[in-house]
Amino acid sequence: MPNPSGAIGFPPSEHAMPIVKVASFAVSIDGYAAGPRQSVDNPLGERGFELMGWVFPTRTFRSMHGDGGGGERGIDDDMAAAAMAGNGAWILGRNMFGPVRGPWPDESWKGWWGDTPPYHVPVFVLTHHVRQPLTMAGGTTFHFVTDGPESALRQAKAAAGAKDVRIGGGVATVRQYLQAGAIDEMHLAVSPVVLGEGEHLFAGLDLPKLGYSVAKTVQGENATHVVLRKG
Repeated sequence: MPNPSGAIGFPPSEHAMPIVKVASFAVSIDGYAAGPRQSVDNPLGERGFELMGWVFPTRTFRSMHGDGGGGERGIDDDMAAAAMAGNGAWILGRNMFGPVRGPWPDESWKGWWGDTPPYHVPVFVLTHHVRQPLTMAGGTTFHFVTDGPESALRQAKAAAGAKDVRIGGGVATVRQYLQAGAIDEMHLAVSPVVLGEGEHLFAGLDLPKLGYSVAKTVQGENATHVVLRKG
């Protein structure tokens, strides 16, 4: 079905019902979706930012981060734009929200994204430690879920209503939902990078047995975009 925005990937017109999706999730040629040793200086692990080199130049990314007048158009930009369309709620793992480990020492850490995170919808953060909801500028509220991924997904679906739930990561969180068969579609941006170490996305997972197959492959300017669908 044609997409009026021109984007290739996950426009709302491609599915009649809301879905649970992973989108614009970068992975290296050797299967790593994050580098090792995450820190404040390396939020995606060491060399992790190399995985995202495809999206940084795009008009969509630059617009999300305050530069509304610049950025490159093309297939990579179409895929990035489609990934942001139709999201009614997000789910993030604790590490995706920040490098703080264990009980929250205070509420000073508010994410990597400054005062106006790029989500603009409710975001459900998986954690073992209680923290009160955090409301940010631009419509983002972080809800900290302590009773597991199933509860986070129920809450996210309720918040999203007729829109999609996007699993934002990190790697362990995506793997949890893959193993549970809860992800309907997954868009991987395969970056021309070899990491050699880090967090491997598919190690030990049998995707065909879990019901996943390749539905679409699109060659972008700086990444190869692969769409997996369940069923």
